[in-house]
Amino acid sequence: MCSNCSMTSHREQTLAFHAMHAPGAPLVLPNAWDALSARIVAASGARAIATTSAGVAWSLGHRDGNELTRERALDAVRSIASSVSVPLTADIERGYGETPRDVAVTISQVVDAGVSGVNIEDSLGPIEEHTERIAAARTAAEDAGVPLFINARIDTHRLGDIGSDVWMEETVARAAAYARAGASGIFVLGALRADTITALVNATTLPLNVAFGPGTLSISELATAGASRISAGSSIAEAAYSVAQQWASAMFETPDAALSSPPALGWAALNGLVHD
Repeated sequence: MCSNCSMTSHREQTLAFHAMHAPGAPLVLPNAWDALSARIVAASGARAIATTSAGVAWSLGHRDGNELTRERALDAVRSIASSVSVPLTADIERGYGETPRDVAVTISQVVDAGVSGVNIEDSLGPIEEHTERIAAARTAAEDAGVPLFINARIDTHRLGDIGSDVWMEETVARAAAYARAGASGIFVLGALRADTITALVNATTLPLNVAFGPGTLSISELATAGASRISAGSSIAEAAYSVAQQWASAMFETPDAALSSPPALGWAALNGLVHD
């Protein structure tokens, strides 16, 4: 069992995390990628923390896209889980393995780290294959005694023509299959229009997670459309690394220019968020 929680408190925290998913009053998740970014998000008032697999991979020197090993990914999850007191949901990509058994091993270790939820993506593979992975994840969580929130990411954005009849039919079919296999929610990338989001909410039985970032509706508009969960994905990590690139470039390209303002979070504020 995780080092920073008892079985009872872990179950209670996980059940509370489930209850945070409400259409019209969604759970808002600015995604973190390390212990300090998680503490920054928690200090902003977040009710829970989500990781971004892309941000975690980049911070460890890997590309996103199922290239990170289970060991390195779980080390990051443990570090983040031990740094915050609110529920944590971890993006575990496809489950760090090719078989349902691999996914089950990952889930067992994630639960042991104290996590309350996971994202598992289908990469638009065969429905049957991902259904087996979701089912293996649910069984592993039940064996561990934790009602893990399994958020099934449906990657039908790769089909294009988002919102069309063909796209909707495939997305809803996958949502139904994953629900039967034990998923707790679905995450549909590319659902940017309010009418598309509302149609998905009406056509599926699970809480709907949508993305927030450049080019999306506002948090309020996404909530009105019926989303139960709103996450930023890799957008915050992208912004953070963009600032690093801008500063580094400016120091070489405009050496005569002075900074117009100090960073919003200075040394003292950041150092104050790091504690044992």
